[in-house]
Amino acid sequence: MYKVLIVEDEDIIRKGIAYTMDWMGMGCTIVGEAVNGGEGLEKIKELEPDIVLADIMMPIMDGIEMIRKAKEIASFKPVILTSYADFEYAKKAIELDVSAYLMKPVDEEELKKNIAKIISEIERDREYDRLAEMKTPSDRAPEVFIRSERENDYVQHILNATKERYAEKISIETFSEELGVSASYLSRKFKDSTGTGYLDYLNKYRIQQAIKLLETGKYKVYEVSDMTGFTDYKHFNSVFKRYTGASPSEFIN
Repeated sequence: MYKVLIVEDEDIIRKGIAYTMDWMGMGCTIVGEAVNGGEGLEKIKELEPDIVLADIMMPIMDGIEMIRKAKEIASFKPVILTSYADFEYAKKAIELDVSAYLMKPVDEEELKKNIAKIISEIERDREYDRLAEMKTPSDRAPEVFIRSERENDYVQHILNATKERYAEKISIETFSEELGVSASYLSRKFKDSTGTGYLDYLNKYRIQQAIKLLETGKYKVYEVSDMTGFTDYKHFNSVFKRYTGASPSEFIN
C-alpha cells in the first residue's frame, strides 16, 4: 500500500479527499492529515508518506515552502492543490519536481489518473533500486526475499478480506487465526506495510463506505451503521465524527 498524506487547511476539502475517494482501490492508504505547512512538514518527517497532497496557500507555512523543506529530508511525490492559476506558482512547482498540479475544486477522475501515474513512477523507481541491490550478492538474499514475499501475502490477505467483509465483525485477531500467525506479529507487519494500525484502517474504510451509502439518500443513519459493521449506533456516530469532523446527520444535511 502506498502511504498518502493530505495537507490542506480547508476541512471540507481535506475530509472530502480523504473519505469520499476509493483510496484502497488505488492501492493507497491515508496515513495522516495536516491543516498547515508547519504541521505537514512534521507529519512528513514522522510518517514518511509516498505521496503528499498539499494546498499552496496555508497558514504558518505555504505548500511550496513545505515541499521545499521536506524534500531536503524525505523522498516523496508531491501533488499541488490550488485555487490559483498563477504562472509563478506553477514555475515554483516545476522547480520542485512536483508530480501533479491540480486546480480546486479537485476533479476526482483527474486526481485518480494522476495518482495512478505517480504510483507507476514509484514502482519504476523501486524496481531500479531492487535491481541495483541484486548486483550486490548476499548469502541471505533468497531467504530474506522469500520471507518478505510471505509477509506481503499476509497483508494482501487482510486488505482483500477487509474490502469483502468490512460489514462483519472482524479484527486483526480474526486474520491471525485464519493465517496461523500471532496477532502481535500480524499487527506489526500490517502497520509496517500500510503505515497505519489495522483498527484505524478498518474504521477509515468503513467510514468511506458509510459516506457512499449516506450520499444515496436511501438509508437511515442507523441502517448505514449496521451495513458498515458498526453494531453500536452511538459508536458509529462517534467514529464518523472523529474522522470527518461532522456527525452522520450533519453530513446528510
